[in-house]
Amino acid sequence: MRRYKRTLVAAALATTVVTGTAGWASGTAQQAMAGPPPGSSAWLADTSLGRPLPDPARAAPAEVAAFFRSLDGRQRHRLVRRHPGVVGNLDGAPVALRYEANALSASRDARYAHLAGRRLLAFDPRGRGLVAEVFGDLERSRHVAVVVPGSDIDAGSYDRPRDPYGTPAGMARQLRAATGGRTAVIAWAGYTTPVGVGLDAATGGLAEVGAERLVRLTGGLAATGAAAPSLFCHSYGSVVCGLAAAEVKAKDLVAFGSPGMRAANVAELGTAARVWAAKDPTDWISKVPHVTFLGLGHGADPVSEEFGARRVPAEDARGHSGYFAPGTASLRTFAAIARGEAA
Repeated sequence: MRRYKRTLVAAALATTVVTGTAGWASGTAQQAMAGPPPGSSAWLADTSLGRPLPDPARAAPAEVAAFFRSLDGRQRHRLVRRHPGVVGNLDGAPVALRYEANALSASRDARYAHLAGRRLLAFDPRGRGLVAEVFGDLERSRHVAVVVPGSDIDAGSYDRPRDPYGTPAGMARQLRAATGGRTAVIAWAGYTTPVGVGLDAATGGLAEVGAERLVRLTGGLAATGAAAPSLFCHSYGSVVCGLAAAEVKAKDLVAFGSPGMRAANVAELGTAARVWAAKDPTDWISKVPHVTFLGLGHGADPVSEEFGARRVPAEDARGHSGYFAPGTASLRTFAAIARGEAA
């Protein structure tokens, strides 16, 4: 009988998602940004160094890092000038070189020229745009954190002044401030997110591509000597983190406002990282059934006792996007996790 009831609930979830009723908003189907960075064809055809350049689609971040270590400064900067779109998005390339390349790319695009003076670890203007911004000194910080956002985030919306705690850039600023400036934080709008709360948000297609990108990001951090990061995974971003968990190079996975991580429990994530979970009682995500049915839904609630994650207090957070609001218990705990001080 219990299994039958769960099946009925799952069927109701499917109906809810498809019809857009019972609180679900309609969403626009998105095509995930996959494949190599912009300008990869010209990069692969470049023979100016007298040897092949690493294939952006196949070379592991460690191979990329080794390649750039073999170059002198003049050769590195030549590649930046000739191929900013590749160098700026190539995980394993030196961090400072990626900043330089992405500043050049952003300055050439009128839509994003305002980003040219910022520390961009990634920038891809294609489609809705992908971007990753660093707050702090990524190369020297003993602690690193990455904010992995949920729906409706892209290069144009990842930093909204009117939403200081609900965007990845706003979360990154708040987290860095809460750590006393002791943690470098990456606001990672580096995958194609769902738009609205429709089929894309209820299924794992976009998250699967996002997980591949997140694994490469952390592989690139490791290859360039950065500290293993704590990942702060908001809403649909926690689905991305769940799918990446077994391969991602991270010391913590923090799911908050999560619809599920595509796993029944922490053990199923297959990670050695510490897994944390937080949910504000007023968060609308609580209305989403934690079941799976024909590919719809993301599974168990990470804050449930059965899931087995470490709990982060969030009783005073403010709805779905208030976990980083100043003075909240969730932000204080997030800061302790990022600094490596939380038990």
